Amino acid sequence: MAEKPQPVQVLYCAVCSLPAEYCEFGPDFEKCKPWLIENAPETYPDLIRDANEKEADKVSEQLQSVSVSGEGAAAGGTSTTKQEEVKRLPGGKIKKKEKKEVVIEKVVRNKRKCVTTVKGLDLFGVKLSDASKKLGKKFASGASVVKGPTEKEQIDVQGDISYDIVEFITETWPDVPENAIYFIEDGKKVAAA
Repeated sequence: MAEKPQPVQVLYCAVCSLPAEYCEFGPDFEKCKPWLIENAPETYPDLIRDANEKEADKVSEQLQSVSVSGEGAAAGGTSTTKQEEVKRLPGGKIKKKEKKEVVIEKVVRNKRKCVTTVKGLDLFGVKLSDASKKLGKKFASGASVVKGPTEKEQIDVQGDISYDIVEFITETWPDVPENAIYFIEDGKKVAAA
């Protein structure tokens, strides 16, 4: 005769009251993590590994900040700027902070018409809608703010104005230095200055 099936024992999270294996889909997974590491380590083995890595990172940062001589303190200062440039994403991926630069690219359509794209003005605090209006008026052409292939907003200006635009940008927005403006020519980034 077959045995009667026994009820399954479900472990519920004390923080969000969901079953432990569903905490990651709940509203406060960050708050649940310490409880899960302590009470359900077999459910989320990645949490334990991440906690160990964070602890190791803290120790390595402390070791880097400790210096033997006066020169080490200066080196420690450079490591903090590197730390600001790098941002850790979930899964251990690293995202670098965007450099403040304006990239100008000329795209040829139908072998005759050109479109000049301006990317990165928003990093300097320039409002893109105002900038597109000013560019359209200055060069007597159509200019609009569009989403580029990387889902970031850029300005498309009709016509080949790539070399006249550098002077206009530096005069109109003094916060944008000329050494931060680049052209894309033949797939390579070239400094405008």
